Amino acid sequence: MDQSIKGTLFKSAFAGKCPRCGQGKLYKGFLKIADRCETCDLDYSFADSGDGPAVFVMMIVGFLAMGGVLYTEFSYEPPLWLLLLIWLPLTIGLCLAFLYWLKGALIAQQFFTNAMQGQTIGSQDNAAKDDQTE
Repeated sequence: MDQSIKGTLFKSAFAGKCPRCGQGKLYKGFLKIADRCETCDLDYSFADSGDGPAVFVMMIVGFLAMGGVLYTEFSYEPPLWLLLLIWLPLTIGLCLAFLYWLKGALIAQQFFTNAMQGQTIGSQDNAAKDDQTE
């Protein structure tokens, strides 16, 4: 691995830092990826986490929230309004936190593994032939 890479997966995931230098901001909003790192000038155009973070959030938070709701319901039998008052904000908060963390982690993983758009076998050969005919 290149010695100039000082970022880590955890720094990108939990602190929202650049995967290369570990200092610049990964986000320019809460979940909006910045155009580039203001510290090391890494272009974030490669970053496309797609639906990956949302899928993981649904599975992880859904499991935690439903487990918590069922435990609370069967152990304490609170009224429905109290159950909603406790678990609805908690679930929304967990979803937002996990979405931030997982999006940063998947983008950092793309950077560290140099992941690219999937291609079919021979698509590079066909692209090279198209370039030669033009």
